[in-house]
Amino acid sequence: MTDSSRRPLAVFDLDNTLADTAHRQRFLERKPRDWDAFFAAAPQDPPIPEGVALAVASAEECEVVYLTGRPERCRRDTLAWLAEQGLPEGGLHMRRNDDRRPARRTKLETLRRLARGRDVRVLVDDDELVCDDAERAGFTVVRARWTAPSGALRQAQEGEGRT
Repeated sequence: MTDSSRRPLAVFDLDNTLADTAHRQRFLERKPRDWDAFFAAAPQDPPIPEGVALAVASAEECEVVYLTGRPERCRRDTLAWLAEQGLPEGGLHMRRNDDRRPARRTKLETLRRLARGRDVRVLVDDDELVCDDAERAGFTVVRARWTAPSGALRQAQEGEGRT
C-alpha cells in the first residue's frame, strides 16, 4: 500500500540520462573491457542539460531519487557528482558490486520495491529495454533520448550486468 501523504517519486537513471558517458565509452570498446577505468572516469562526466533540467523541474512536485546500474563501490564519487551538478538531493539506489543481472531486471525490482511504499510518478531512463519493461509493469516512463546510443554500453547493461 502506498503512502499518499508523501510526495510522489521521480526516478532518474544516471548514465546517458543525467551524465554524458561518451568520453569514457572507449574503455568499453576494447577487449577486455576496462571496467575500473570506465567507472574511475565517471566523476568527469559532463552533465546532460535536458536531463538535469527535467530533474530540477521534477523536484518541484516530486521527491527525486536516483536509480543506477553503477556498482555500489561508486557511491562516493556518484554522490559528489550529483551535488556538483546542483541536482536535487535524493536517495541513490545502486547495484550490488557482485550483481551481474541485466539492468532491466535490477531496475524493475527496485521500482517495484519503491512503489510498494510510494507513488512512482515517473521513471526517466535511456535504456530502451528498461523503459519497455517498466512500461509493461505499469510505470510512466520518459525515454531519455538526448545522447547517442552506445552499443558497448547496451551490451554492458544487458549482457554483462555492469552498469
